[in-house]
Amino acid sequence: MSIPQQGGGPIESFDQLAAYMESGCKPHEAFRIGTEHEKFGFMPDHSPAGYDAIQALMEGLAHRFNWKRVEEQGKLIGLSRDWANISLEPGGQFELSGAPVETIHQTAAELQNHLEEVAEIAGPMGLRFMSMGAAPEWSGAQMPVMPKGRYRLMTDYMGRVGTHGTQMMYRTSTVQVNLDFASEADMTRKLRVALALQPVATALFASSPFFDGKLNGHKSWRSRIWRGLDDSRTGMLPFVFEDGMGFQRYVDWVLDVPMYFVYRDGKYIDALGQSFRDFLKGQLPALPGELPTLSDWADHMTTVFPEARVKKYIEMRGADAGPVSRLNALPAFWVGLMYDQGALDAAWDLVKGFDAEGREALRVAASVDALQGAGILDLAREALRLSRAGLAARGQGEEGFLDVLEDSIASGRVPADDLIAAYDGEWGGDLSRVYDAMAL
Repeated sequence: MSIPQQGGGPIESFDQLAAYMESGCKPHEAFRIGTEHEKFGFMPDHSPAGYDAIQALMEGLAHRFNWKRVEEQGKLIGLSRDWANISLEPGGQFELSGAPVETIHQTAAELQNHLEEVAEIAGPMGLRFMSMGAAPEWSGAQMPVMPKGRYRLMTDYMGRVGTHGTQMMYRTSTVQVNLDFASEADMTRKLRVALALQPVATALFASSPFFDGKLNGHKSWRSRIWRGLDDSRTGMLPFVFEDGMGFQRYVDWVLDVPMYFVYRDGKYIDALGQSFRDFLKGQLPALPGELPTLSDWADHMTTVFPEARVKKYIEMRGADAGPVSRLNALPAFWVGLMYDQGALDAAWDLVKGFDAEGREALRVAASVDALQGAGILDLAREALRLSRAGLAARGQGEEGFLDVLEDSIASGRVPADDLIAAYDGEWGGDLSRVYDAMAL
């Protein structure tokens, strides 16, 4: 989840909304890689780590490793250092939002340094972390609630819209990568490829076959949760593939998504279900007569959750969290496809014949059966071949980060398959074994 956006004066022209996105355009040599990953904290008795433990961890990181504190209403809710951020998801999932870096080697080093710092503080506390797409045993009632006003508002709204919203907030965990675009046309091409191939990422990284203490019938329950959340702000965005797609078309969609909040003076003001279009006219019930700022627009853009999301960059959002090798493989997979023009063009040729129904069918198949889903394995094999070629063309020696995914293609197995086999075999149905198996 995003932290409040900073800066940006009043919106004086409708054109500023698209211009905000367009301001993210940069030349290819300035492209960067920003990797984010979440993880579940747990105590020695396998209970979820509460705010007190997470707060103590952040205090220790701030004191020992020079992280700057981020507070809300007097509560420590995050840390920042050198363009990187540590933040809390609603149920205490501990997230590193990495700094923008140039290579996968750098993002891997950043991850390793983060895990070492966390272990140095958390170890003596008995606090550990596991990385998988959904909490395997904990019920909604067991989950702690982090002290962030945004989450209080969202929890209320999620409970009334869709069927799985609070599960997403409190009991899922992901890894994603944020990538740049050079122009409106480049953004459009990348977003189309990202959406069409997001089911491949869902399949390759599926690691959430358990929920509420039992098998759930899906390889990625996290992906299933997103399909039952809020249709107005999630999904595969069929309009992206229509003629006329660009910054303005994306803006039009975001404007039609109901608001959650407005952030003022360190507080979240309830604007649930209200319209940003009304806000632009000074007619927002939550703040009558007040016009929005660009920061308000940036905040509102963080409240849409499609499988790939655009802000001043594109976020790839379809993967479960998992082992370290896969936390590094996710950015490698997408960088190979997106940052070499030949690979990007070939990826578009691979998926441009898909229609909306076909893309959605792949999304469902990946969630249920991962690489065994209809049409997934062959598509994944070809996408991975293109990604490897794209990485090779970059000349940074990053191809090895894809090896773990090559192994999955060769075997047809992903982390969820191995977890299910262990549960049915050596674990003897004892799900408590999953904590050690998926610990970082």
